[in-house]
Amino acid sequence: MDAPLLSTIQSPADLKRLAIDQLPQLAGEIRHVICEQVGKTGGHLAPNLGVVELTIALHYVFDFAHDRLLFDVGHQCYPHKLLTGRLGLLPKLRTRDGMAGFPDPDESPYDLFAVGHAGTAISTAVGMARGDALNGEHDRKAVALVGDASIVNGVALEGLNNAGTLDRQFLVVLNDNGMSISEPQGAMAAYFDRVRVSPTYGDLKKRAHKVLENIPGGSILEEIYHRGGEMLKHALATDHLFEHFGLVCVGPIDGHDLPTLIDMLNEIKDINRPVLLHAKTIKGKGFEPAEGDATAFHSPKPFTVDGCRVEVAKGGRSFTSAFADAMLKLMAEDEKIYAVTAAMGPGTGVDKLIEKYPDRARDTGICESHAMDMCAGLARTGHKPFFAVYSTFSQRALDQTFQEVSLQGLPVRVCMDRAGLVGGDGAVHHGFMDISMFRTLPGAVLLAACDEPTLKAGLRFMKDYDAGATFLRYPRDNVAKQPLQIEAECPPFVLGKANLVIAPSAKPDLVILACGTSVYAAAQAIGPLTDQDHDIALYDARFAKPVDIELLRKVIGAGIPVLTIEEHALVGGFGSAVLEACNEAKLPTRHITRLGLPMKWIKQASRSAQLAEVGLDAEGIARAIRSVLSDHPSPQPDPAVARTQ
Repeated sequence: MDAPLLSTIQSPADLKRLAIDQLPQLAGEIRHVICEQVGKTGGHLAPNLGVVELTIALHYVFDFAHDRLLFDVGHQCYPHKLLTGRLGLLPKLRTRDGMAGFPDPDESPYDLFAVGHAGTAISTAVGMARGDALNGEHDRKAVALVGDASIVNGVALEGLNNAGTLDRQFLVVLNDNGMSISEPQGAMAAYFDRVRVSPTYGDLKKRAHKVLENIPGGSILEEIYHRGGEMLKHALATDHLFEHFGLVCVGPIDGHDLPTLIDMLNEIKDINRPVLLHAKTIKGKGFEPAEGDATAFHSPKPFTVDGCRVEVAKGGRSFTSAFADAMLKLMAEDEKIYAVTAAMGPGTGVDKLIEKYPDRARDTGICESHAMDMCAGLARTGHKPFFAVYSTFSQRALDQTFQEVSLQGLPVRVCMDRAGLVGGDGAVHHGFMDISMFRTLPGAVLLAACDEPTLKAGLRFMKDYDAGATFLRYPRDNVAKQPLQIEAECPPFVLGKANLVIAPSAKPDLVILACGTSVYAAAQAIGPLTDQDHDIALYDARFAKPVDIELLRKVIGAGIPVLTIEEHALVGGFGSAVLEACNEAKLPTRHITRLGLPMKWIKQASRSAQLAEVGLDAEGIARAIRSVLSDHPSPQPDPAVARTQ
């Protein structure tokens, strides 16, 4: 049995000492440890398994201690991290003391950007290439590794448009696995299906004479053809889409054939022109269940392998599942509803809607800006678009939300999954600014769900609200098993009205206005304090815009202190909205205390650990309550407010 190799790799320098015929063994070891670890903790599996050989070949040929390697979809970075000395961090993958699930400059100098959004690598690589040239460091090479269909993202195409103007070495490696997170969408996906035809070096050789016939005299392709090695000559593509962006296009080649990859990279690494290497790969390569269902194993929960069976850990009922089921019911009732997502079909639950209503639900691919504009067009033609999007990705459509939706007064419904803290994905995916962004838009209505009944009620409110854009936020979490509502059934949403969920005496010591699932953490915190003779009222705020000003006028007028709680940044968030509404209504704000996310980046950890870190768990909320009560031991009516009522 061959001696283990991965444990000997502390840096890419160790990798370069291996013979090429040892590299397939190393690839197998990398796949094994990734599968083993993701099986324990969950994480991104299929995308990482698909880039093992590509990553090995890149580090074998380039020196990324000096050269530049930029990742586009950051969830392809596990093999890169294992080759750059981070094997010891793998056992605590996606936890505070372990390996981040995305590139992280704080973790290693080999990670140049913390990235979790698609489309950015080519543009940042162009910037670094230009910056290095200005610094006189012309020997630094730039490589952008792009995959999971993010090449069709609008920002990626903008980057390619500018990459073609570079007069220096620049390499884009297109990891073409025929997949996004799920099936790729759009006309360009169909183009890649057609061009993905040459998996071997032998096939490439057959095209050599045709390439020569298509090279115009004196062109850069002719120069490269005659100066390059045999493999490059046979792999040049003169009919590739991205040739028209000014890039020399090579391939497609087999992205799992290590000798071919290494030979090709050696031949193109010194070309003093922008080059695109088109590599054909298999998402989930080496793990049969992932190869068979790359969507399910894109980012699975922990799983176990028992012979030919793979058992994925079962969780509770998620907000995503509750959303999908609620939307199925609404779509059955109202044929004007149209559901949209941007490459997040399984992640948002829209995949279920597409299956049931293929004519009224669509995955647009990785293009949130386009998706929002498309929703505006649907709304203009009398339909009721619901755009399901992760909160962190809704930021990418802010301009379209302003220009084509809000400015036009169109009733587009935006459903923001993963609002708040997201756990193991860490800072790149936290949804902490959606309230502050969209609250600024005239006519916008912002809602938050705290459980499944309020999620259903919120969606129903949005369906029937036509006066402008609506935004509903809910977290990456399970819905509560037992709702908190006082009423037997969840009351419908009424514009700008909070809902009482824990009723105290007529005059409580404190009123809590909680936005979203913080309602449940607050209820848990209140329990022991009630036993200590503290009288606390808890309201589900329901709306971050407009806030319940009548409730605030009543509470503040009675001299009762108010605590706002939100899983969102304090800057511009729900608490800020309360302060601003009180100021506009000439209500004093000295007895209003805000609790929310602090002004710092929250690293990867479990969601519960992150909530505890920022004081938004039950214990942290209880501390905040005790602090407020100690500052305001006996509520007194405010005479100034009483005179205005």
